[in-house]
Amino acid sequence: MHTPQLNKHRQQLNVLIENKVTFAADNSELSIYDTYQNAQKVALHSNELLFCAMLSGKKVMHVASCQYHKAFLPHESFVLAPKQGVLIDFPQASLNAPTSCLAIEISTEKINQVADALNIEQRFANDALFAYVPELVHSQHNRQTQQLLQRMVQLFSEPDEQRSYLIDLSLNELITRLLQQQSRDLLLKHSRKLQLTTPVQNALLYIEEHLSEALDIEKLCKIACMSRSKFYQQFKLAFGTSPALWQQQLRLKKAYSLLQQGRAVSQVCYELGFNCPSHFSRLFKHAFGAPPTSIAKQRH
Repeated sequence: MHTPQLNKHRQQLNVLIENKVTFAADNSELSIYDTYQNAQKVALHSNELLFCAMLSGKKVMHVASCQYHKAFLPHESFVLAPKQGVLIDFPQASLNAPTSCLAIEISTEKINQVADALNIEQRFANDALFAYVPELVHSQHNRQTQQLLQRMVQLFSEPDEQRSYLIDLSLNELITRLLQQQSRDLLLKHSRKLQLTTPVQNALLYIEEHLSEALDIEKLCKIACMSRSKFYQQFKLAFGTSPALWQQQLRLKKAYSLLQQGRAVSQVCYELGFNCPSHFSRLFKHAFGAPPTSIAKQRH
């Protein structure tokens, strides 16, 4: 992620730990942090939501409020809730290979505006599906999110007559992606915990619990007590994707986790229902921007 203005500012090195370059806009602020030496327990917090994405290197994030202590790597997103602090280790940072991170601070008012618009547009005004929950979110983001972040760096850092308008559009998209992801995760989490039995939730849980099996749409329709067309419509409205792509995303996310634990690529491929390692590798690289063989190596 490079632009002329950004490169110019980043060359002005003021500190070796979390050297910060910032570009402000309405309702948001984009910063690039570069760290040039090994450091531990560096504090970071924000009064607003903070969406972070690793650009290079490795961080280890410590969030005392939820006993969270995990590595943060490129092609991953780490979202801090407003006023939630984190302590950061930089085990690999050096002058020749700095650890770099992008952070976008977004106002609570802006997040609520997008959530309200989504609920009205998708007919959830009376029983809101989309609402930001102030909890930590750490996940792998896909190629579309990566491309969006690259576009946002360009918009924030370079002059343009429509800068404010285009930044607002990109913020809407980023917040929508965050809210959709969080609503899915929370829906599954609370369905298990409370044993909820709404039709689409039951279908979601069935997909997750049978990841290695071929998707059986007829069975899912029976579980949801809906016709095929009604099921597709309700699923797309709630989650912004088709059941098949939802299953594929779950499989790839699970594959990412298993590879981090040191499992072999071919073993993970067949265990999760993929029939061909080369096809699995292409899907994985398209989703996360890196081949599956590289994931386990990042943890060392």
